[in-house]
Parts: sequence; C-alpha cells; structure tokens
Amino acid sequence: MVAPPQDSLSRQASAGPPVHPWWEVYQPVDYNLTSRMGNENQFKSMVATCRSAGVKVYVDAVINHMTGQGDISYGGVHYSKYNYPGIYTFADFHHYPADCPTPDGNIDDFNNYLQVTKCELVSLADLRTESNKVRDTLAAYLNKLLSYGVSGFRVDAAKHIGETDLAAIESRLHRTVDGTRPYFALEVPPGGPGKLAPQAFEGEGSLLGFDFAGQIESAFKSYTQTPIPGGNITDLQVFGEASGLLPSNKELAFVENHDSERNGSTLSYKDGPTNTIATEFMLAEGYGTPEVYASFAWTNSDDSPPADANGFVTDTDCNKGWVCQDRFTGVANMVGWHNYVGDAAIANWADDGVNLIAFSRGHRGWIAINNATSAKTRTFDTGLAPGTYCDIIHGSVSHGSCSGPTITVGPGGMASVTVAAKDSVALDGAARLR
Repeated sequence: MVAPPQDSLSRQASAGPPVHPWWEVYQPVDYNLTSRMGNENQFKSMVATCRSAGVKVYVDAVINHMTGQGDISYGGVHYSKYNYPGIYTFADFHHYPADCPTPDGNIDDFNNYLQVTKCELVSLADLRTESNKVRDTLAAYLNKLLSYGVSGFRVDAAKHIGETDLAAIESRLHRTVDGTRPYFALEVPPGGPGKLAPQAFEGEGSLLGFDFAGQIESAFKSYTQTPIPGGNITDLQVFGEASGLLPSNKELAFVENHDSERNGSTLSYKDGPTNTIATEFMLAEGYGTPEVYASFAWTNSDDSPPADANGFVTDTDCNKGWVCQDRFTGVANMVGWHNYVGDAAIANWADDGVNLIAFSRGHRGWIAINNATSAKTRTFDTGLAPGTYCDIIHGSVSHGSCSGPTITVGPGGMASVTVAAKDSVALDGAARLR
C-alpha cells in the first residue's frame, strides 16, 4: 500500500508551521503523479519492479475531496480551494446552503447522513461525487493507475463519499492487468447509523479494521493495573467474528495506521515490543487480510516524513528517521509463516490465564506470544511433527541452517519453550531443519 501519489498541496513556510506536514498528500490538487514522492515515470517503474518481484501494489486513493488551504502544489500548479485548472470549478463541489445545511459548510453531526456526505470534512473542498463529470474524472484517475499495474485501492474518507456514489465510481473502472476486479479497502470508521455504518459498504469492498485494531490495543495494552500490567492477551482466544468483528473476508486488519498512531486509539511504534508482538499475532491468527504498517519516527503529530528542504521525501533509510517495522526479523518472517499456514484452523490453544498464549495453525505452524514483563517457560503441544525447528521470530533458514535459536519438538508434538518478556517464538513446517 503506497501513500497517495497524486499532486497535492505544498504547504509553504509563509503559511506558518507546520511546513510540509505528512497530511499534504491527503489534499489533492490534480491527478498527475507529480507528488512529493516522485513523478509519473518513477511511479510506473516502482510498480513494474514490485510486480516483477511478485508484490502487488495498492494505492491510497483520495477521491472524496480536494484541498482546504494553500495555492501551489508540488507539481507547480496554482489553484484555489474551489478552482483546479483543467479539472474542477466551483460547480463541482458541495456548498451551503444548496447542498450542505451547516452555515460554515463543515460537518457538525457525524451521525447525519446529509452532513457526512454533502458537507466538508475539516474544511476540505467536498467533491460533488453524484455528478457524472466528477465520477468520470475520478474513474479516469483510478483507471490510469490500474493501467500502470496497480491492483487495487484504499479509499480515503469512503464514508463521506457514500455507498451509492462509490458504487457508481467503481462501476466505471477497468479490470487490473491481471484480469481481476480491483481490490477495495474502504475507510469507514465504526459508528453512525444505517447508511453510515461499515456494514452498509460491504458490497463495495473490504472495510478498514478499526474494530480489529481497537480490540488488539485493549488486549495488549489497555489494562495497566496489577496483577496484569500491560494487557491480558488470553482474552484473544475468542476473537474475530466471535468477538463482534466484521466478517473475516470483509476486513483489512491492521494494528495501527497513519491516523490511529497519532490520535492514540491504537498501538504504535512508540509502544516498542508490544506493538511488534501484536503485529505478529495479527499475522498468526488468520482473521481478515492483514496489513503491516511501516512508519517514520515523529515527535509532533504533524511532522513531515524524512524529506529535503522543499518537502520531497528522501529514500527510505531505516537508520535515518524511518522505523521500518515491516523489516523487523520476526514481522518479516511471520508474513511467510502466514502464507505457509494458509487457511489451516487454529488448534492446540494454550494460555496461562494472564499474558502468555500459544496456538497452532493445524499441523503447519505454531506460535507462542508472551505479553508479560518477565520470561515464561512451559511445555506446549505444538501440533508439529517431531524434529528441530528454526525459531523464525529470531532467525531465518538458509541452506539448511538457522541464523537464530532452534526448538526441538519431541514425540506427540510436545516442546519445552522459554518465551522472553514481550516476545514471541514461532515455528512452521518450512523451518524444520531435521
């Protein structure tokens, strides 16, 4: 999943702080790929490189609104809030009082369908997505991305577009270069009645897993009183649809995203190993389609990603401002573990009633997670065949050997394992050494 690649607001020093905040890319100016991340040719090259490596690319699509400030873009386009040269004019937006009932044009009541879909979200110029002109313009942008090899979209602020308009835009889209329908993950936070509920959008795509992330945060972090400091993950034995989440095939599951890590509603990289083991649980449990988030370090919630003086984002360097959670050994290897176990059912659940859990996925993989502040040792039924396995959280298999610790599984799948504080141990059939 890549950040919005279209041209966007470039917030200048003359406007005062923050200068070049991360959210500039969520205020489009036009649909040329002349963004703070690069240009059109660079985007096409990136997608081609990813596809050649077997990696699909999904784009964060901002199609509900345009800007709410500024007058120049990264691509050098001069604009005003309701006038974007060659694309939109005043008539292509919702306004008070003809469309929006609030005098300032903003949403006052997020449970009111008319306001949510026809008023401005935090003063961002709200596109008239019921018009054929706007629908055609947005579809042309998305179809261009599909022609470059993109496989689908995260739709920003999908709740504010509304299901009807979103369906009309989706109906105009081509198939991917692989001949499939584009994948859609829709930003529709929980809350709101009827047509504003996430369930109302299930026909148009998957939903972003805000409910998933909230339950993960509650289990791993929320309970801070003794005797269970730092959370109690044993409650996760009942999880997924059984714990009230959306149908598994309709959820893009995540532990954190760019909004939630800043508003404190979920875990984040600032939670250190707690965030890491929560991500490993997400990849192990099997609910939904998991999305691993990678961020940059920030102090102020508006901070820019690592960039030059003009706001153009610099190359990812995990030693220079980028956190790179996706490259942590345990997280990266759990992606392979997740793919290896496939749809095998959870079995051999074990816990200590406080903060140690373990389970297998059929006979293909096994994981133990310790959310406590001290190491725990226990004998587990792993469900795996006897043998010596590489602990893929702390090492990788190469040429028949493991770069980290190994675990011996004895007769009947039993293994004595010590799991360090705020850590995991994971094995799978692909990591069996002998």
